[in-house]
Amino acid sequence: MKTKDFDYELPEELIAQTPLKDRSSSRLLVLDKDTGDINHDQFSNICNYLEKGDVLVLNDTKVIPARLIGVKEETGAVIELLLLQDLGSDTWECLSKPAKRLHIGTIITFGDGSLKAEVVEKLDEGLCHVKMHYEGILLEILERLGTMPLPPYIHESLEDQSRYQTVYAKNLGSSAAPTAGLHFTEELLNQIEKMGVIITYVTLHVGLGTFRPVEVDDIMDHHMHSEYYIMNSETAEILNNAKKENRRIIAVGTTSTRVLETIASNNNGIFKECSGNTNIFIYPGYTFKGIDCLITNFHLPKSTLLMLVSAFSCKEFIMKAYKEAIKEKYRFFSFGDAMFINTHNKRG
Repeated sequence: MKTKDFDYELPEELIAQTPLKDRSSSRLLVLDKDTGDINHDQFSNICNYLEKGDVLVLNDTKVIPARLIGVKEETGAVIELLLLQDLGSDTWECLSKPAKRLHIGTIITFGDGSLKAEVVEKLDEGLCHVKMHYEGILLEILERLGTMPLPPYIHESLEDQSRYQTVYAKNLGSSAAPTAGLHFTEELLNQIEKMGVIITYVTLHVGLGTFRPVEVDDIMDHHMHSEYYIMNSETAEILNNAKKENRRIIAVGTTSTRVLETIASNNNGIFKECSGNTNIFIYPGYTFKGIDCLITNFHLPKSTLLMLVSAFSCKEFIMKAYKEAIKEKYRFFSFGDAMFINTHNKRG
């Protein structure tokens, strides 16, 4: 299967640069997973497509101010680090820029010197491991010295940093927001619960995969980097009961999907309390074991996320929906509009 099969032309003006004032006022393209039929709506009307007994699964990860700009102690050269994953013992996996200026033993100083990073290992593709040196609480220092790691296609500054967090963000550790969740407000979540939909949470700390395009010709040659996930026992029980009772499981975002499919695939379709790292790569031909419906944003051309949604419905339906969204001037990517890939077919 070729990467070029997942390419499409997007006018640059359709890339959303800033979030809407009201999170739930974004547009919603509703795609029937099985027929390819398309309807246009507003996200604030999402309840019209949910049913009593559905389980809505949200990713409660919280973005850290993971982008740091510092200088090499020995030369004063400017270095950018993007913190991707906490490896423990104050060691982090980072994406560095420019990577060629770093070597093992390099010391990078940030701000007033209250935070320093020592390169302890160099990897491929601009990655490295650094040991953090500081006094106090690292996350408090990052709040002071770091910035939100907005995707490279967003060129405007973000006035309100909280707009790159979901309203239910809880567990710190992500390098990017689970953007399908950005459309929900507290009021909308309350409305969803009142209609009898069960809301539950998983955690996936979004890492390098969000920032890396697929650069190989054959998607089978693409290397997926791993991301850390958590599912607690309460969520596992809710999901297992839904499957037993033939109720729909609706994933909010590709990140929630990756958690659910990882756990279901590892346990013969059963969910259980667990945590770990996943490098699951979902593309057409994959058989879904964990989810029935998917709320998602519009994804970059040739991205693994576009491949995932193409696997969930079918590539022809997805590319038709994207063509329709472009024609109707939907807003794309992180701060853009939403898609609900819907089905009324439940497990038999």
